[in-house]
Amino acid sequence: MSKPNHQKASPLATTGRVIGQWLDSDFRREDSPDPSNLPDKVNWERTLPFIFLHLGCLAVFWVGINWTVVLAAAFLYLLRMFAITGFYHRYFSHRTFKTSRVGQFLFAALGNSSMQRGPLWWASTHRHHHKHSDEEVDVHSPVQHGFAWSHIGWLTSMKNFPTDYERIPDLKKFPELVFLNRYDQVVPFVYGLVMLAIGAGLEHFAPSLGVTMGQFFIWTFFISTTVLLHGTLFINSLAHVWGKRRYDTTDDSRNSYLLALITLGEGWHNNHHRYPHSARQGFRKREFDPTYYGLKILSWLGIIWDLKPVPQRVKEEGGTTQ
Repeated sequence: MSKPNHQKASPLATTGRVIGQWLDSDFRREDSPDPSNLPDKVNWERTLPFIFLHLGCLAVFWVGINWTVVLAAAFLYLLRMFAITGFYHRYFSHRTFKTSRVGQFLFAALGNSSMQRGPLWWASTHRHHHKHSDEEVDVHSPVQHGFAWSHIGWLTSMKNFPTDYERIPDLKKFPELVFLNRYDQVVPFVYGLVMLAIGAGLEHFAPSLGVTMGQFFIWTFFISTTVLLHGTLFINSLAHVWGKRRYDTTDDSRNSYLLALITLGEGWHNNHHRYPHSARQGFRKREFDPTYYGLKILSWLGIIWDLKPVPQRVKEEGGTTQ
């Protein structure tokens, strides 16, 4: 069997490929190697967006702190975390409830503003994780690859960049979702413009708040988004090594109250790996799961419906009938 050809591309070809993939995540030059054959290592071109995001946070030393912008950043963290946990995860990845075509698009766009790539890439990657959890092919298993790689290293590898549409046949039939997934920088760019506009408006029309356009932008775009990214990634890097195990699953998933606080209920990870088909991850009443509470409110409003419950047999297996 012939070995994959990893011949080094010219700087011009590399630049063309990088720009192409920044504009269209499904773009691939004909002369580019098959990503599945590439070594699983950090690629500098994939690190640039994350470097940009983190360097932007350093501007806080220039713009300073204001309680209005801190509260705005916190609100946008919670709102977009809900879009990730409730829709990217519990809806697109696991289909634990139903919604309209308009509803799934709007929440997909809101989740996309978090700069965690498109909803179809996210769901495809996560379904692969559940199928091979903590096996060698699980791209973000801390058991197999250690903390740093499972936290953010795997995101910088070109091997993990493409969307495997074959894992998501139920989602790839929606062209509007495929558009969001392919052009996954459009929504974050628009989100940034909106934050600039709001900041300019507050600076001009509400000077008593002491908010400047740059300050509002740095806090709501860079800081809020960076904290949100790491909060989500902690589930990959910590929820398989830190916490308690109620269920004897085939992987090393754990339950953690602290991670549940950070991620609006995603910290009940051992529960989730025992039964990923439920809209609720805090199986017991005392297990804080704000994402589920938000989904229940949306169901009362008729925006979503048919939330799948935790089966009684699964509750009893975990030592509770509640």
